[in-house]
Amino acid sequence: MERNISVIKDVNGHQIVIVNDIRFKGKRNIDWDEVEQYLKQYVGEFIEIAESKEIVYIGSDLPDEYSGSNYTAKLKGALAKAKANATQGIPEIIEIAENKRFRENLAKKHDKNARFGWYRYDSRFALPIFDDDGEVLRYNVFYVEIVIRHAEDRKLYLYDIINIKKETSTPLEQ
Repeated sequence: MERNISVIKDVNGHQIVIVNDIRFKGKRNIDWDEVEQYLKQYVGEFIEIAESKEIVYIGSDLPDEYSGSNYTAKLKGALAKAKANATQGIPEIIEIAENKRFRENLAKKHDKNARFGWYRYDSRFALPIFDDDGEVLRYNVFYVEIVIRHAEDRKLYLYDIINIKKETSTPLEQ
């Protein structure tokens, strides 16, 4: 699989994953089945978070959860497109994650797959905005929360990416 991804630092020294291609297009609806199929290529991989040195695994439950979660079902427009296209930079989005927070598992249905609770991290990525000629005008930057489950096997697994927010300051210029 070919990916066109880079990681840069903004003027404040914070890292941003740049997703240079828009793979999932569409102004109205995202084909979440296509997104799910794309995510399956990551299953079995693992990524180290640079800040904490923790290893995060990509489990077989990620494609379905990412594309079929309640959070995803509520997304519309630019935020749905952002979540779909963020899939291309998942390894790097995990790698630059920071600000680890813990939450206990309170849902009975997650007694095995999140037995030791949940972790959330913050990360950022950017998507290009193209002009009519296909040239990049600028990049829109998005903040996300990465949800990681601490499973019964004591490993950390990526569960979903939620709380996607478009940065309201000046977008990255080309």
